[in-house]
Amino acid sequence: MTQTHAAQQRELPSSWNPADVEAELYQRWVDAEYFTADANSDKPPFSIVIPPPNVTGSLHIGHAYEHTQMDILTRRRRMQGYEALWLPGMDHASIAVQALVERQLRDEGIDHRDLGREGFLDRVWQWKEKHGGAILDQMKRLGDSVDWTRERFTMDEGLSRAVQTIFKKLYDDGLIYRAERLVNWSPEMRSAISDIEVEHKEIDGELVSMRYGDGDSSIVVATTRIETMLGDTAVVVHPDDERYKHLIGTEIELPLTGRKIPILADEYVDKEFGSGAMKVTPAHDPNDFEIGKRHDLPMLTIMDEQGRIAHTGTQFDGMDRFEARVAVREALREQDRIVEEKRPYRHSVGHSSRSKEPIEPRLSLQWFVKVGPLAKAAGDAVRDGQVAIHPPEMSKRYFDWVDNLHDWAISRQLWWGHRIPIWYGPNGEVVCVGPDEEPPSGEGWHQDEDVLDTWFSSGLWPFSTMGWPDDTADLRKFYPTSVLVTGYDILFFWVARMMMMGLYAMDGVAPFKTIALHGMVRDAHGKKMSKSAGNTVDPLEWMDTYGTDALRFTLARGANPGTDSPISEEWVAASRSFCTKLFNATKFAMMNGAKVPERLADRDELTDADRWILDRADQLVSDVDALLEDFQFAKATEALYHFTWDEFCDWYLELSKVQLDAGGDRAERTREVLGHVLDVLLRLLHPTIPFITETLWTALTGRESVVIAEWPQAGGAAADEAAAQRITAVQKLITEIRRFRSDQGLKPGQRVAAKLGGVDELGLSDHVPAVRSLARITEPADGFTSSASIEVGLAGGNVAVELDLSGAVDIAAERKRLEKDLAAAEKELTGTDKKLNNPAFLDKAPAEVVDKIKARRETAQIEIDRIKGRLEALPQA
Repeated sequence: MTQTHAAQQRELPSSWNPADVEAELYQRWVDAEYFTADANSDKPPFSIVIPPPNVTGSLHIGHAYEHTQMDILTRRRRMQGYEALWLPGMDHASIAVQALVERQLRDEGIDHRDLGREGFLDRVWQWKEKHGGAILDQMKRLGDSVDWTRERFTMDEGLSRAVQTIFKKLYDDGLIYRAERLVNWSPEMRSAISDIEVEHKEIDGELVSMRYGDGDSSIVVATTRIETMLGDTAVVVHPDDERYKHLIGTEIELPLTGRKIPILADEYVDKEFGSGAMKVTPAHDPNDFEIGKRHDLPMLTIMDEQGRIAHTGTQFDGMDRFEARVAVREALREQDRIVEEKRPYRHSVGHSSRSKEPIEPRLSLQWFVKVGPLAKAAGDAVRDGQVAIHPPEMSKRYFDWVDNLHDWAISRQLWWGHRIPIWYGPNGEVVCVGPDEEPPSGEGWHQDEDVLDTWFSSGLWPFSTMGWPDDTADLRKFYPTSVLVTGYDILFFWVARMMMMGLYAMDGVAPFKTIALHGMVRDAHGKKMSKSAGNTVDPLEWMDTYGTDALRFTLARGANPGTDSPISEEWVAASRSFCTKLFNATKFAMMNGAKVPERLADRDELTDADRWILDRADQLVSDVDALLEDFQFAKATEALYHFTWDEFCDWYLELSKVQLDAGGDRAERTREVLGHVLDVLLRLLHPTIPFITETLWTALTGRESVVIAEWPQAGGAAADEAAAQRITAVQKLITEIRRFRSDQGLKPGQRVAAKLGGVDELGLSDHVPAVRSLARITEPADGFTSSASIEVGLAGGNVAVELDLSGAVDIAAERKRLEKDLAAAEKELTGTDKKLNNPAFLDKAPAEVVDKIKARRETAQIEIDRIKGRLEALPQA
């Protein structure tokens, strides 16, 4: 695409209404193929792959926050002349989708098992075609400049081939194996689930202490899951615990079961906690599992896939785990073995994020990835500088994780997902089948029933989406990707898996050059958002109300690397006001003939105000560039905000009105400076607020699209420090006159005559018209007599301002107003004094409350002194 250089300005609407333009603008960008990357171009590459949202998902505030940052990076690089690829897609979300469709079928009175595997998968694909991917349309609402021609899905044909390829490669290299291990188990889904699908919640449970054995050989143990005692295979104590040394090596009868279990010594036990003795259920607790391995204990699985007691030979077999919890406790109570009960007992319990039930640690036969060599490579890639983590202080958390990784359980007992490509033969044969190989056939051969963990396929995302295992133009151009933008909360899960898989599959080349970590979005009070807390927000509603740009600007303004970001509707409304301010400023400039010149006039032909704003715009370009290179979105956005509002709108636009009124060459040069600065500003703002900047920039310049405009570069001229000092002096002079006028009770638009003494000596004579215009003061007429004056201290000297306020102020009304304000301030002073002189209050009140009262008292005293001074200065009636 080439940018047309026609400069025919277009008319702007009367006001900024985002809903009128956003959808149309976005579709125009897509149709023009601005977001479509060319793998064969000679431009330098820039690439990001989107953290694939779940096919079940909808745009939440966390997505909007993360996508805004990725879009800022992508749009800026595109404008800088890079071949920019932001690759979109979705994750099949194995367990989430299976749970959703199972629930849908239950509502229809259908057990998914009755449909069989193929019938169930047909229903899932039907659901996916009808309901899946709503989030993709919502990404368009947000303005994501993704390449829709490259959209991928983790279950599409190409990615499925990549999954099968890497599984076989890992299997053939001895890095995938099958074993019985303890896993997180979801009884409702009847499947293992990953760590990231486990949410730990504080709940009110029970802690029950019970006695095993009798008399001198008895021992007391405690548990929050008393039903698991049916699977105990030992009791352990600390080897140095004198209370139990005589019992170490003996056996004790396990109540209710008729079994005898050993009492063993293990240093894991904390002598000071509880009784100092621990029951050991190796098949149902991760710590117990490790103890069981050390002591070669039997590992008895006492629950079936649905969380029911099984295989114990007791009356509890067949009971649900929670039903058994009560029944076992009461059976022990009947035997007088309950020593103590703490209820409620607050403790943390893992819950499935999908089915919301408490997960059950369970010994199960699963497929695993041997992560040792893969994790070492993932750690080394960061240590040797191949991959940078930003902010750098997050590196420690990364190393803490990858340096201590356990083998990864990758099998799930589900139907929706990538089926494990292992076939079993009638005589115990095990064959792993690659994507281009025919599976074995004949009587007795069957494929493994399990599917792969969703994180297995999403771990391949940076290269599978670009065509791996084939050698494609996309891989050659865009791998490794430039940056991964993601939350620190999934650093350990998704990021580590992508690092391991990318380095393994791509011959030691990491999947991204930089990992840019952000925090979570929190509410305005810094609290974590949750449905139960009632503080979640719907970004789509805010976009409907305030426009997409306002939401994006707010999110960017809070995006500091690696830290959480609060947000509130009030701040989004303020960003909408910023957009309106920008719109009105551009409209004013265009109505007054602002235009973007081919070349600005020589500096000696420009006013101080012109040179000052051009220098400030140059500095803004440099600042924003440096900050965005460092992923400092918040600081960059803050710099853009203050330049736009404070320097350009509040000062230069106002000064330009005086210059425009002067007419002639000065007015013409002012129009060019206005156009130039707006051109630079709109291009700098475009990555953050794309819709309004597209509307304003194309209207101002008459050119095709700001999406493909060049990113601004600083002009390179040395800043005019003298001009800046004079403008600073003018700003201070105008501000002080305005403040004095306000103190005197003048209305904002009310003009009064005034003399300005000392301006010539300070070299400010050229600025007198601007001072008079912006401070609302007029030239004094013959016979001028001042009734009030102030002296404004400036660098190099003072300006004496003498004003004639006679007739301008209603003295009686002003005195009445001031006396009312004085009474209120004195009442506040009396109230604070009363509290601060009360010993009882000072003894009981927290220090921060006392400090606030002291601050209020100080403010009241300052206000009293100010009002009294004003009253004394008023002429007598």
